[in-house]
Amino acid sequence: MGTILEMRAISKTFPGVRALDHVNLSVQEGEIHALVGENGAGKSTLMKVLSGVYPHGTYDGEIHYSGAEAKFAGIHDSEAKGIIIIHQELALVPLLSIAENLFLGNEVAQGGVINWPETYKRTETLLAKVGLHEPPTATVDTLGVGKQQLIEIAKALAKDVRLLILDEPTAALQENDSQKLLDLLLELKAQGITSILISHKLNEVSRVADNITVIRDGSTVSTIPRAEITEDRIIRDMVGRDMAHRYPERDRHPGEVSMVVKDWNVFHPEHKDRQVIKNVNFNVRKGEIVGIAGLMGSGRTELAMSLFGRSYGRGISGEITIGGKPVDCSTVVKAVDSGLAYVTEDRKALGLVLDEPIQWNISLANLAGIAVNGVINRMKEQDVAERYRKAMNIRTPSVFQKVVNLSGGNQQKVVLSKWLFTDPQVLILDEPTRGIDVGAKFEIYGLMNRLADEGRAVVMISSEMPELLGMCDRIYVMNEGELVGELTAAEASQERIMSLIVTH
Repeated sequence: MGTILEMRAISKTFPGVRALDHVNLSVQEGEIHALVGENGAGKSTLMKVLSGVYPHGTYDGEIHYSGAEAKFAGIHDSEAKGIIIIHQELALVPLLSIAENLFLGNEVAQGGVINWPETYKRTETLLAKVGLHEPPTATVDTLGVGKQQLIEIAKALAKDVRLLILDEPTAALQENDSQKLLDLLLELKAQGITSILISHKLNEVSRVADNITVIRDGSTVSTIPRAEITEDRIIRDMVGRDMAHRYPERDRHPGEVSMVVKDWNVFHPEHKDRQVIKNVNFNVRKGEIVGIAGLMGSGRTELAMSLFGRSYGRGISGEITIGGKPVDCSTVVKAVDSGLAYVTEDRKALGLVLDEPIQWNISLANLAGIAVNGVINRMKEQDVAERYRKAMNIRTPSVFQKVVNLSGGNQQKVVLSKWLFTDPQVLILDEPTRGIDVGAKFEIYGLMNRLADEGRAVVMISSEMPELLGMCDRIYVMNEGELVGELTAAEASQERIMSLIVTH
């Protein structure tokens, strides 16, 4: 098997930004080739150049595919050659059936009339290939994200895919679904399909990749063959330095108790007899980072959102005190006024207004802080945004930049800035490093330590146990809506946390 793809000296410039600078990428036929790098390194831009999203003539360099130079004018040209890209934000129509989604724009038709029996027959064959056991008539909105990813791959197979590009395919998946997807990639490899896998999850790329190309600051750093792949080597090439300590050091001197949650019970807003949080009691001190561990569905996010004013009607009971005083957190406004802030796990949908600029997003939760006599002062807003841009090291040409154009790590810094501008006593951080590369993670960890050093109380919810063990002073373990254990940093280990989960 020879080389299926050769990208030579690819350069791409946007106004004020050189996104790609003479990038080279060589992919062998029938391999799984991983593409890794920090957020903003240029991985997705490179794949958009390859697939024709950025057409020939808008970039410098050459693309050679299957032995001939490729000059794609659009995505239809690349798809006609068997290059299919599956973006991180899935491109499915929720209210259409699986069959309709699989053949949308690629309909099985005779004389302009869709042949439904043949469509359903082909759908069943494709679903069997990806291991998805669902009827072709099932609507996509009834399926979980893991199954939707499989539908996207089936859709690629329907287009006779030769080179499959997956951009962060496991970012929103649970561990079990992630493993199924990686197994499927290995099966497709056995069938001769070549894959390019973009992922932040180094354990996953180490498991399936034949070669890994590392991109840093828009340039190719290295291509690592399978025999030389280690997580430490990947990290060193990604960030340009050794990261012997993935979690920054911090002097741990917790102060007096900041927030106490007592006898907290929450019922589901629609299913009134279903209790999602059961008699939870916990506290967090000033200058302390407290973790909440648990599997997906254990109730961690429901706990955080109920504390932060999510309306559950009369479905909530219990007490919250902050700074020794009882507080009313029954609405988001009251929670913020009480000194509480919540950084959501879904920053794109719930934490940011993507089409608005950085300065607009940072001031959003505290408009009174930039208003004069009830009127927003745009100069003051800009000054505040500039202050946080420097303090949080938000990488951007200006605070007028739309948030949608920032990398995941920089978007997360904007969310943190928004809440810090409200001057909270307690911050609840829900999956604060999800979808963020190792270099940006280290920066977020440093910011968390700084918040604790300032005397703020930090509650960290994370699905990554090494992260909790590396950052937290104490860890509460949650399962099925209950806190089933509490461990100090000295007592905690992945084994002890899992033991508490599975024995309750």
